[in-house]
Amino acid sequence: MRRVHTMKLLPLVLALSFSPAGVASEADHREFEATLHAPYTALASAQEGRTFALAFSYPFVQEAHDIVWRLELLDPAQRVIERWQGLDRLSGKPVEVKVRWRGRAADPALRDGLYQVRMVAVAREAGASGAQRLSEAETDGLLEADGSGHRVEQAWDIAVGTPDSVPMPAFAPLATGTNGGKAAVARPDTGAAPGTVSPASAPATASLPYTVYYANLHSQTNHSDGGGALASCTGSQSPQAGAFGPADAFAYAKNKGLDILMASEHNHMYDGSAGTDTSASAATAKALYQSGLTAAANFNAANPNFLAVYGLEWGVISNGGHLNILNSPELLEWEYNASNQLLGDTYTAKNDYAALYTLMKTRGWVGQFNHPDSTGQFLVNGVPLGYTADGDQAMVLCEVMNTSAFSTNTTETETGRSTFESACNKALEAGFHVAFSTNQDNHCANWGAAYTNRTGVLIPTGTPLTNASFIAALQARRVFATMDKTSQLVLTANGRVMGERFTNSGPLTLTANFANTSGKTVSSVALFEGVPGRNGTVTQLSTSASTTITPEIGTYFYYAKITQSDGKILWSAPVWVTQSATAGDTVAPTVSASESGTSGTITLSASASDNVGVSRVEFYVDNVLKGSDASAPYAMTLDSTTLANGSHVLGAKAYDAAGNVGSAPSVNFSISNGTGGTGGTQLLLNPGFESGAVSWSGGSGIINNATTTPARSGSWKAKLAGTGATRTDNLYQQVAIPAGAASATLSFWLQVQSAETTTSTAYDTLKVQVRNSGGTILATPATYSNLNKASSYTQRSVDLSAYKGQTVQVFFTGSEDASLQTTFLVDDVALTVP
Repeated sequence: MRRVHTMKLLPLVLALSFSPAGVASEADHREFEATLHAPYTALASAQEGRTFALAFSYPFVQEAHDIVWRLELLDPAQRVIERWQGLDRLSGKPVEVKVRWRGRAADPALRDGLYQVRMVAVAREAGASGAQRLSEAETDGLLEADGSGHRVEQAWDIAVGTPDSVPMPAFAPLATGTNGGKAAVARPDTGAAPGTVSPASAPATASLPYTVYYANLHSQTNHSDGGGALASCTGSQSPQAGAFGPADAFAYAKNKGLDILMASEHNHMYDGSAGTDTSASAATAKALYQSGLTAAANFNAANPNFLAVYGLEWGVISNGGHLNILNSPELLEWEYNASNQLLGDTYTAKNDYAALYTLMKTRGWVGQFNHPDSTGQFLVNGVPLGYTADGDQAMVLCEVMNTSAFSTNTTETETGRSTFESACNKALEAGFHVAFSTNQDNHCANWGAAYTNRTGVLIPTGTPLTNASFIAALQARRVFATMDKTSQLVLTANGRVMGERFTNSGPLTLTANFANTSGKTVSSVALFEGVPGRNGTVTQLSTSASTTITPEIGTYFYYAKITQSDGKILWSAPVWVTQSATAGDTVAPTVSASESGTSGTITLSASASDNVGVSRVEFYVDNVLKGSDASAPYAMTLDSTTLANGSHVLGAKAYDAAGNVGSAPSVNFSISNGTGGTGGTQLLLNPGFESGAVSWSGGSGIINNATTTPARSGSWKAKLAGTGATRTDNLYQQVAIPAGAASATLSFWLQVQSAETTTSTAYDTLKVQVRNSGGTILATPATYSNLNKASSYTQRSVDLSAYKGQTVQVFFTGSEDASLQTTFLVDDVALTVP
């Protein structure tokens, strides 16, 4: 049953300074801003309840405004189960509204899964009377009727309980950039010596021939209204008054592990003014822009593994919209001084986007829509996000999410962020061929450090990272947006890589290829479909990572969106497909498959041929996709412990560029993983964790390959607790113990590392439990604690013979109190029967 709450809350006033020393252009930042912070997970004691924070501001607006808002909670079936609404007066200072949801304390029947919190807010000029309570119908009417451009929509997923992980195709992480050095100067935020960043990963095998470079393509320095010292930065700086310039920004970003940073300076601030300084020197303004280009070139020459990009953030927010021009050697301007000299190199009329697009297309420049609004911005002939053919060639990116522009966070934990997916979808539906990006819009001196979000840029492996290769990748739209800097998402369509435009006939297979190097799994996948030029609505096509469809005749775009187990989201670039009625190549490839090995690392192989050419071969075990190979000889390896002992069926499919599919005859093979720790048949899958979190459930990141806490064997192990703060980690696998077994023995190797010094008190514990398939505790046969700390692994075992004939969860739960860490490392688990 849906609950509706009408609220007139006392807003919390946020202390945000707009003193003259910290003010940039009023026109540049006069925009209604509304953000929603929805914690992805709840505290253990909160019964899944949590507090949502709605923040509203309207910088530099002169009149009071009423904020009408609606907040809805949707269950996994997208049904609204709870709703809140309110009307609050905004008069100068930002306000924040806290909304508490009680979770299972109010509804014990809430099932586990991914829920969505969705906010819609509009700002309207305040009426003569004070804010009043509104009915549900009145709220909806005001929200839906607003066409002023002061409407904001935000939506975030939250996890209730433990949502199931989504099976994903096997995908080797692509190689990453080689920025592993130190910055040459001290960090501008503290003056401390720069630290190190992790070296790049090795090139992937059986993957795509690209290297991923992680970028922040939206930030400012003291060439416009950025570069504010962290100790005093509370907003935009006065133009050219910030403490740090482009060279500082590039060094800081490199030190923080980024591969690419763009200093995107506001084009109308090169006169040093928030408005127009009629006494400004045109020569000085143009020289400042050229000095930024020189700073980027010099930094690149000294740092070949990093790319410094210097360019423009063109336009204003009020009745306009910001866009980045990433490769302009010219300063574009619309302001003149008293001598009628243009304060730049090339004149561009303010807010004339059609003319700007034509100039960009003619010059070969590429652009990004920054924090776009779906109403009132990027007007062409009065149409928001209005399409032109020149604009379609020039605009390559759309910022789908960014973090708070005035954040001073340097630990990548900023909670203030906004999403713009609806506006980017509107651009795609209008006909723009844009890929999604996510950036930080840094105005303070924390370039790239506010949060973990990055824009991933795919450059062919072996090609140096240069401005030319970077721009070529953007023009090809080989880009993904990620909130997790250790994740990758590449959408393929019949083997074609995201960003491509091609003609297809027959079936179309869309595959979301995901990789994460820090143990994160996938909680949800959504494949979306739209029609360029339709100016309609993007729709969700599928919730599977691999989907095969046969589109109707016409042109479509498709993109993938993934939510990780920690709530962080990734967006792929679209692919654009023209479905043709022409049969063309209708000959399917021929393929046969084989398997070698019965334990350890086994090999799946295929022989495939086609009249034109094979684009890829997919391998299936028991009808489950295990991986693919795009080049002959077609093969992949698989850890046998991810499969149960006994007989299995190998299948293979071969694809050609036209979408024709050939299937191999089934091949039977057997797995015999041998003995576990105490002799007998091993019942657990992936017992040594060498396939990551496959077959195991529990919190994200528990199974990992971090070298700071080494595994007993191989590279992977499970790490529970170890933070020095109140925490509980769970890890389990469900298994059926045969009724006819003579006995059942659970064994595992355990190392306990602890900062506790007591020799008598167990402050932190690891409990080995047996639970039924519903999670109810049946027994706790063993408990270990900080008193068991040791410098090496010790094998432990417990008798589970009492559970023969039952399906149980082998359950590890590690708990830690508020101080002095204890780490429980578990590896090489075995549940064996004779």
